Amino acid sequence: MTNFSFRLIIGLFVCISSFIFAQDNQKSLQKDPYFTPKTAPQKNAPPPEKVKHIHSDELRKDEKYDGNNYFTGNVQFSHQGSLLNADLVIVYEEQNFIKAIGNVKLQNADGSVITADEMEYDGNTQRGIARKNVVLIDPKGTVIKTETMYYDRVSNQAYYNTGGTINDGKSTTYSKSATYFLTTRTIDLSGRVKIEDAQYTLEGDNVVQNQNTNIVNINGPTTITNKKNPKNRIVTDKGNYNMNTKEAFLYKNSRVYYNDKILTGDEMYYNQLTGFGKATGNVTLDDPNERRWIKGGYGEIYEKKDSAMMTKNPYAVKALEKDSMYFAAEKILSFQKPDSADVKVKKSFLRAFRKGRFYKSNAQGRADSIAFNETDGVLHMYTEPILWSNGKQVTGDKVEAYFNTEKENIDSLKVIGNAFAISKVDSLNMKDEFNQVKGRLMTVYYGADNNIREAKVIGNGQTITYSDDENGQTKQKERIGITLSSCGIIDAIFEEKALYVVECNIGAASDTYPMSMIEPAKRKLPDFNWNTKDRILKWQDILVDTPNYPEVKYESDNTLYDSAQKVIEDEKAKEEAKKPKRVRR
Repeated sequence: MTNFSFRLIIGLFVCISSFIFAQDNQKSLQKDPYFTPKTAPQKNAPPPEKVKHIHSDELRKDEKYDGNNYFTGNVQFSHQGSLLNADLVIVYEEQNFIKAIGNVKLQNADGSVITADEMEYDGNTQRGIARKNVVLIDPKGTVIKTETMYYDRVSNQAYYNTGGTINDGKSTTYSKSATYFLTTRTIDLSGRVKIEDAQYTLEGDNVVQNQNTNIVNINGPTTITNKKNPKNRIVTDKGNYNMNTKEAFLYKNSRVYYNDKILTGDEMYYNQLTGFGKATGNVTLDDPNERRWIKGGYGEIYEKKDSAMMTKNPYAVKALEKDSMYFAAEKILSFQKPDSADVKVKKSFLRAFRKGRFYKSNAQGRADSIAFNETDGVLHMYTEPILWSNGKQVTGDKVEAYFNTEKENIDSLKVIGNAFAISKVDSLNMKDEFNQVKGRLMTVYYGADNNIREAKVIGNGQTITYSDDENGQTKQKERIGITLSSCGIIDAIFEEKALYVVECNIGAASDTYPMSMIEPAKRKLPDFNWNTKDRILKWQDILVDTPNYPEVKYESDNTLYDSAQKVIEDEKAKEEAKKPKRVRR
């Protein structure tokens, strides 16, 4: 026998003797409360399996660890299918508890691995605590790093509250605390959380991340930000977010910021890759740059096309400094596109389809569809348009309104095809008297008081105007009669209670009839339609297809004409009486 062999045998004998001798002197460990089971062990339950020593270079027992055995050098223990490796392991036999120090590695039966500088493990509860430079790697490669980790092999959960990171190869999660359910690969992240990948950052409170589906369940105030354009972001208090497809399903206090616009709604969907989003219930699309918002029951946005659509009783409000504009229809579209003259400049457009209505204090209108160039201030009304402006009514095949974007007022109107302008002679009475101008094409100009001032007609021009004169004695206005004019070109001026034809060219014909000489049927031009039932009187009227006001009943004043006709009839009767009567014989 060699001296080396002899020394080895003596060393082992001493170690084993010390181990046996010192068992009576072992001191129990004051364990972390985490190791205390929440429920009492069941009666007649089999005793828990002991933690088993597999290998070590050396076994010692002295006062260094309160008289407990400790193993050093390539130490390996096993328990319930898991293997623990470390530089040093202290064993607390009676408590079935070990403490590992240095290069600790726990390999679990499910394939997960935990490494740390230190680890404590309780064989009775199958719980462990890893400390210092802790790294958990699950079977699919998710890596969790923290300073202190609590691990439960029975429920297959890992927990930390000292701050940590979680990386799945695509994204990195930062959180103060987290519970990882290894069986389902879901991570319950509480407190302030940050999840970051190459394109987006999610920051919020109380989220659950599923490592299998890469879907994040949001249960607190959360923001998802586009790294390239931080102004484009999602804000919500509750929802689901797919980290792979970048799809968000939002259910509470949600907003989508895109292209300097904001979409809100009771429930929302948004795809950050395609830029498509939709919202239902109390939907609002806000465009602060245009100072315009659209509301409705359902909305869609198309970020890449910079367009949006709103339905289910939609209406839009264009906020102006002095006088806002309101729009409504069955469907409202808004979009932006580059200026043809300068592609760097974007122009904004608003379109109202089917039963379009708009309101402004000095102009209101309705048509089957309305298109508004917000940037240039041009409004187009298509299919049966009708526009009211301070007691005057304009109709035609198509109406175009031109706004002064600086003064926020209408400068002029263009009426294309079957143009017809009507004004009440005296808005203070109920007489059936209307000044009228009609033609193929009409341009209407507004005056400084924001009222219609002038109308120029080209092609088949016709006017009906009521003429008054002042009585020299009473100083009261007295009706002279009605003037009927027809010209190729007409220029007419509107005043408070009158319409003056200042120019009548090309085939001009004009006749003035006293009230006693013009029959009622000739006092209105063909297609006359003074509409009081559908007229929009306040902005809330646009919220319905028509306010359906009672039709105003006007009083026809035919006294002079009827009297004159009676005189004529009487004279005819007298003449007839003078004629000799033929007598039959």
